Amino acid sequence: MGKRKEFVGTVISDKMQKTVIVKTMRLSKHAKYGRIIKRYNKFKVHDEKNTAKIGDTVRIVETRPISKDKRFRVAGILKKSRTAHEIKEEIK
Repeated sequence: MGKRKEFVGTVISDKMQKTVIVKTMRLSKHAKYGRIIKRYNKFKVHDEKNTAKIGDTVRIVETRPISKDKRFRVAGILKKSRTAHEIKEEIK
């Protein structure tokens, strides 16, 4: 059996039910010029309990196909984002 792919990314959308869109970033070297470039991917990720919100940093793991586009699921939330309400309370 092969090893499942794992990525760490940021949730950029949580408008769907049980699905979030996660943006991942990787660094790659330009083939000709050798400069380090940031490359981004967006994945539709299954979130069974709707726990991930916009701005959260999450770990995602490859899984069996859940729908046409969903091939990953949320394995855990590494860092919760701060909401506007929490920031206003800190200022007071």
